[in-house]
Amino acid sequence: MRFPPSVLDEIRARLPVSAVVGRRVKLVKSGREWKGLSPFQAEKTPSFYVNDQKGFYHCFSSGKHGDIFRFVTETEGLSFPETVERLAQEAGVALPKLAPEAVEQEKKRKDLYDVMEIAAKFFEAQLQKPSGAPARAYLTKRQFSDRTQAEFRIGFAPDGRDQLLSHLRAQGVTDRQMIDAGLVIEPDDNRGLYDRFRNRVIIPIQDGQARVVAFGGRVLDPDAKPKYLNSPETALFKKGYLVFNGHRAREAAFKAGTVIATEGYLDAIAVWQAGMRHVVATLGTAFTEEQIATLWRYAPEPIICFDGDKAGIGAANRAIDRILPALKTGYSFRFAILPGGQDPDDLIKAKGIDAFAAVTAKAIGLWDALWQRETDGVDARTPDRQAMIEKSFRDLIGQIGDPLVRRRYELSVRFRLNQYFWEQGGGRRGSKAGARGGFNREPVKLSANGQNLSAHAPRYGSVERIFLGLCIHYPDLTERHRERIATLQLRGDFKSEIHGTTAYDRFLTDVLRVIDQYEGPEQTEFYNLLDPYFMECLDFMHGREDPQRGLLWGHRVIEAFPVLKAAPDEAFMERCFDHFIRLLEFREAEDELLALSTTAAEQLTDAWAERLFQLKRDIEADRAILDSTEQELAEMAAGLGQKTIGPPGLAAAHGSRLTPSLERPPEF
Repeated sequence: MRFPPSVLDEIRARLPVSAVVGRRVKLVKSGREWKGLSPFQAEKTPSFYVNDQKGFYHCFSSGKHGDIFRFVTETEGLSFPETVERLAQEAGVALPKLAPEAVEQEKKRKDLYDVMEIAAKFFEAQLQKPSGAPARAYLTKRQFSDRTQAEFRIGFAPDGRDQLLSHLRAQGVTDRQMIDAGLVIEPDDNRGLYDRFRNRVIIPIQDGQARVVAFGGRVLDPDAKPKYLNSPETALFKKGYLVFNGHRAREAAFKAGTVIATEGYLDAIAVWQAGMRHVVATLGTAFTEEQIATLWRYAPEPIICFDGDKAGIGAANRAIDRILPALKTGYSFRFAILPGGQDPDDLIKAKGIDAFAAVTAKAIGLWDALWQRETDGVDARTPDRQAMIEKSFRDLIGQIGDPLVRRRYELSVRFRLNQYFWEQGGGRRGSKAGARGGFNREPVKLSANGQNLSAHAPRYGSVERIFLGLCIHYPDLTERHRERIATLQLRGDFKSEIHGTTAYDRFLTDVLRVIDQYEGPEQTEFYNLLDPYFMECLDFMHGREDPQRGLLWGHRVIEAFPVLKAAPDEAFMERCFDHFIRLLEFREAEDELLALSTTAAEQLTDAWAERLFQLKRDIEADRAILDSTEQELAEMAAGLGQKTIGPPGLAAAHGSRLTPSLERPPEF
């Protein structure tokens, strides 16, 4: 249901963020804020801050940010309505009453919960009767202890047409309720109702509040089909929204920092019994967007652990296709495929839980799983096949909605495919340097003076500082270019006596948060809306007004970028924004060249040499475009009345500069 904003505000007003967060994080007072170790990832130095006055928390190590509702959903895996209900009860806030029709619908749902509970108790009781002996023997064979059986409320559906039906009728349950709960089947030929589950081991499926909403049945007769049977979708049970054992795994997943998803619920029970409590199962359905979101509430990088047989690998590949469009910064998946066609239960019985834990510990990331799927056994020795592979990757990665994640995947594909195609074409066949200009045994020089390019990392620092100042000075332009800006990887930092080192990347993240959260903020509003942690850094980038000293808003960025004194129009500044973004993107290409040059030095082949010089030519072409734009913008700025508009510029041949000096890329 939807909750009025006034109700949510009332809950926030009554529950300080520090009180809610303090249950999970040991907080200490730090000025007007509270600080503590991140609850989202391991760290030794506190980078998690809570501000009761502004009503939010911010975790600098993970980038997570939000209010009390978000914190509870993030750390406890509850849905938003469940979180609101819990916090409202704690705060003593009455939630709005439902409309009459909604009340009736809710009453029906509550009645169905009662029906499912009666059915669960019936199945549990049947397991202990003489007729349940085959089911008990099966559970003994699977080595499920009595304690595990009781914990998961495992039961037995007897082999009769209407035993559950008769029991429910005796308890006052109507036929309509049984049908709505998915417990009985109503034939099309007007024959009488009959039990859905017969002669099966029964495993209750519970929701986030541990209420039974459905059942899974494992057949005992080897000739009966299907092997596993789940309840149909009902008002209580939506297969695509639930994961099995989620209510038990939630706390354990938070403590472990991850959650393991298996294919079947019996596998999940086996893993849980062996001691790894942060395990769930997918109920045998294809991964859905809702299940992905649920697993991300448990942990930012869940592990999908499917069987090592053909079906399990196929399910993992389908999961990749489902996950890619949902990917977002800070959230992904890992994949662990069990060896030799085994399932988790097989592996645990044969070698113990440590062997299973070792498999999950070696789980590969989503990117590596995608790469393996698209390239294993693929012949890429001809240009047309290479084009097909490249198109496949482009189409898949194009589905990623988050621009930052999409760009990182695009960069990885660009580098990895180039390497892969050369390997397929014989680039690793041991060819030594020859008379056609191949590499010799001497190490490749990464710059004219032989120093490593990484030694010059600060060369972009001034560019980053000016750009961040402009983002504050021109928030409308920042918002307009938000998607491209979000993909930038800033590397500079600001050092202060109060907070120590503040990374430019973190500062930019909070700037974008303010732009996302507040519509059209003015430059001066950032001084109230940014996290207090960044105030010193903000003043360094932009500059607070100080009438006594004759300083205007933005005096720092104006000093670093003097063209602003001429009050340039929006069209000019738009081009400046684009130029700065392209400069910082250009650095990514330089880094790729550096990585390739290091690899090339190890490969010592003509193929690598040719590829390396092609990339170098591409970078030189990009640099020429940047140089041309730099000169054009410098001339436009001079026309505004600024003969010298900034510190030494990009292109050494130019007498007037727009941006701080950047060194040449590696020389070979």
